[in-house]
Amino acid sequence: MKYIDEFQDPELARRLLDDIHATVTRPWALMEVCGGQTHSIIRHGIDQLLPDQVELIHGPGCPVCVTPLEVIDKALEIASRPEVIFCSFGDMLRVPGTGRDLFQVRGEGGDVRVVYSPLDALRIAQQNPDREVVFFGIGFETTAPPNAMTVHQARKLGIGNFSMLVSHVRVPPAIEAIMSSPSCRVQGFLAAGHVCSVMGVGEYPELAERFRVPIVVTGFEPLDILEGVRRAVRLLERGEHTVDNAYARAVRPEGNPAARAMLEDVFEVTDRAWRGIGVIPDSGWRLSSKYRDHDAEHRFAVGDIRTAEPAECRSGEVLQGLLKPHECEAFGTLCTPRTPLGATMVSSEGACAAYYLYRRLDMPATTTVREASPVV
Repeated sequence: MKYIDEFQDPELARRLLDDIHATVTRPWALMEVCGGQTHSIIRHGIDQLLPDQVELIHGPGCPVCVTPLEVIDKALEIASRPEVIFCSFGDMLRVPGTGRDLFQVRGEGGDVRVVYSPLDALRIAQQNPDREVVFFGIGFETTAPPNAMTVHQARKLGIGNFSMLVSHVRVPPAIEAIMSSPSCRVQGFLAAGHVCSVMGVGEYPELAERFRVPIVVTGFEPLDILEGVRRAVRLLERGEHTVDNAYARAVRPEGNPAARAMLEDVFEVTDRAWRGIGVIPDSGWRLSSKYRDHDAEHRFAVGDIRTAEPAECRSGEVLQGLLKPHECEAFGTLCTPRTPLGATMVSSEGACAAYYLYRRLDMPATTTVREASPVV
């Protein structure tokens, strides 16, 4: 945190912007994969400072947003059981399932608790040996290692009343799915630095070569993002499709070997459904057979729950970069943080939430966004 001001220095930002303006000669479309980057872009107006030729497309980088509706409904079913203490990070409690969310389950008497670490849930299990304690394990490669370690600890300590409802997803298969879509307009990627700090960059060169797109590993502060855009534009202008690490202060090529070893021990790769997108092959993790006794989906027999997405929510198009949030008819009217239709309006990393929080008052007066209720 010592250098936080330096990474928001306006003079340095202006120099980077001047370089981007001087370099670009034709239109380019870049996708940032991380929801944290999306919020930084919208909060600081980075997309409005870039040349008109450079478009930033918001990708499916919010772990809350891509958790499929059927998994939310599985969580609701488990959390409603009287013998269960259901633990989750706070941003999952408002994500709508079919007809209700975890807040409503708690209001109806369910024992739903907000925790700040999966180890908090493990301690709750130790303190309540007569109750079943379930932790809602979601996220990308960033949050998967501590969740894996918690399951490993539960098995090692013999804590049999602890289980995890797992909905972890992986970034590289999502990039492959995006680039394979016939409607894809993406010409380069800003890869999420925290994901690469865990997994390294080994999976990206093959994607960059196969789809002929540059991939720049980028951080989250304004200067990080501008430097990522600058490098991506330079690669595009030169016709190069390579992987460039612009976040070397945190990302090593090999990632974090200890975290990767823990993931390999506890999880196994599986097909995973992404909310609003559909099933992407090999895009997720599930608990391996070695740890199956701690799999809440197996323990509570909720694997057969299948749910259709609501037709009025266009979050899937937002997550694929096909639609900007304010272009959705429900944005700011039917869909607000108080009454969300989809997770992209609820999550602290959701694109719709970013536009609602930082951009809705800047929309043209001809839109209906100004009728939206204020954020409380």
